[in-house]
Amino acid sequence: MVFLCWDRPSPEDQKACIDRSGDFNYDSKFRGATAIPSGLLKKDKELAKDGFLINHSRVCVGSGSHSFDKGKDALQNWRHFALNWAFVDTKTPVQNEVKFCVCVKEFFPWLMMPLQVVYTKEDRDSQKALRSFGFAGGTLKGHLLAGEERFSVTLDENNQVWYEILSFSKPAHILSFFGYPYVLVKQKLFVHQSTNAIRKHISR
Repeated sequence: MVFLCWDRPSPEDQKACIDRSGDFNYDSKFRGATAIPSGLLKKDKELAKDGFLINHSRVCVGSGSHSFDKGKDALQNWRHFALNWAFVDTKTPVQNEVKFCVCVKEFFPWLMMPLQVVYTKEDRDSQKALRSFGFAGGTLKGHLLAGEERFSVTLDENNQVWYEILSFSKPAHILSFFGYPYVLVKQKLFVHQSTNAIRKHISR
């Protein structure tokens, strides 16, 4: 099952995709695994045994609490997906169990890939002025990949703001199986352009 749309997917197209998608397409024992630090996730032998690959990026995108607030706002309004070839409906609330579509332009058709927010997480340490906000989306049936991806922003002890992407994934459809090298290239492109989109939003 692949969800295609010849024109830019409308809210109605995305709703139809979500309604037909069903449940998660990866094992429940891995649900929420991206909540742990990246170093621990990379050492998870069960993920490796099941064929999942880890993708991780952590880039400094600003400094100070104002930049952190703008970075958090960017994630809550899907600015990290504000690309010319990919988007998420900005009206989608970033809340637990909310389903959403990542719409990706691939040559002529658009692909609609359904996910669900697995968790949201926000921490604050007033004594050390540390703050973090993030959420993860898990893939549903009809997504070309199986796995989970976490997006987060963190204000560290040095007053620097970091944008982090952490995911594990593997092919879930014959198209992604044979085209997985291309998928990996697109993941790297997304990391680069998504980071630039966050930086742009913070610098405004």
